[in-house]
Amino acid sequence: MLAVFDKSVAKSPDGLTVADQPQAVSALKDGFLANHFGSVHPGSVTINLGSSGVMAYSREKQNPLLPRLFAVVGEIFCMFQGHIENVAVLKQQYGLNKTADEGIIVIEAYRTLRDRGPYPPDQVVRDIQGKFVFILFDSSSKSTFIASDADGTVPFFWGTDADGHLVLADDEETVKKGCGKSSAPFPKGCFFTSSGGLRSFEHPQNELKAVPRVDGSGQACGATYCVDTETKKESTGMKKVDSAANWSTNY
Repeated sequence: MLAVFDKSVAKSPDGLTVADQPQAVSALKDGFLANHFGSVHPGSVTINLGSSGVMAYSREKQNPLLPRLFAVVGEIFCMFQGHIENVAVLKQQYGLNKTADEGIIVIEAYRTLRDRGPYPPDQVVRDIQGKFVFILFDSSSKSTFIASDADGTVPFFWGTDADGHLVLADDEETVKKGCGKSSAPFPKGCFFTSSGGLRSFEHPQNELKAVPRVDGSGQACGATYCVDTETKKESTGMKKVDSAANWSTNY
C-alpha cells in the first residue's frame, strides 16, 4: 500500500528531511510514485485525492498472516494491513455488524472520535489489540489518521519527498523511490494526525525525540523517533468535543 499526502494535509516531521539530498523527487508530480507502484503491482487500485494527494492499494505479494484491506465509508478512505485480535469487542463497542472487517472498525473508531470525541485518540489506538498498520484519510476535513502497533510487526515506512509531501508505504523501496534518504521506518507504538503530528499512544504524556540515523555507507538518513522518558507533554486536561465539532481539528 502507498499514500502520498500534500504537505498542506500532512506536515512531515522535520527529522525525516535530510538536507541537500538529490535522490528525492516530486512524488505527486505527473503521478510519479503512484505510477511506479502500479508498475510493481499491476493489479493495484489508485485513488486520486485531488490536491490532497493519492492512495494506492494491492493485494499482490502480501503476507497471508498480515493481509491488506481497503475500506471506504462515505468520505473516509482506509488502508489496513495486519489483523485485530479483539475484533468482537470493538464491533460491540462501535455498534458494528458481524460482517465488518478491520478497515471498517478503524473508520468507525475515527468517526466516533471526529463526531463525538468520547476520549483521546491515543486511547482509541491503544484499544486495538493485534498486529497492524493503517492509513486513513478523511476527505471532508482533509485529515489523516495513521498508526502502527506497539511491536512494529507490520513493515511500515515513511519519508519526505522533494516538495515536502509525506510518503507512506509498507515497502521501504517504494518510499526511497520518492524520498531517497529522507525516509525511515514509521515509529512503532505511534500514531500521526494532520493536526497533532506524531505522538506515542503507549506513552501519550511523553514527548517524542528524533534520533539521527546513518546508512551502511555512513550517510545521514531520515531520523527515527522514540519516546523521551524525561520530557512530559504539557497537561491541558481532557478536551470536550461536542457532536457539532470536528475531532480532527482538536487533536
